[in-house]
Amino acid sequence: MQFTLEFSEEAAVQLEHLRSDPALEKRRKAVEKALGLMQTNLLHRSLQTHKMQSHKGPNGEQVWVAYAENRTPSAYRIYWYYDTTGRGTIIVVTICPHP
Repeated sequence: MQFTLEFSEEAAVQLEHLRSDPALEKRRKAVEKALGLMQTNLLHRSLQTHKMQSHKGPNGEQVWVAYAENRTPSAYRIYWYYDTTGRGTIIVVTICPHP
């Protein structure tokens, strides 16, 4: 299934930060690759997509996480949930380093 991505204000700011800082080019490429995979193949094994047990969306939606990087200090993760309108949309909540 093909998904459309929408970004929260926070996620949009984080993505813009990655795009504007040349020192983060490698991370930006990894995040953009992961976002592309999320649109076309959420089950791609490099994403390691899984549910977050302790997080909920603004209306109680199940929050998921996808890996943009792995085996890297402070590897970037993409947190998202499915839009409940049935439009085939994923709402990206945040893009940040793993704590």
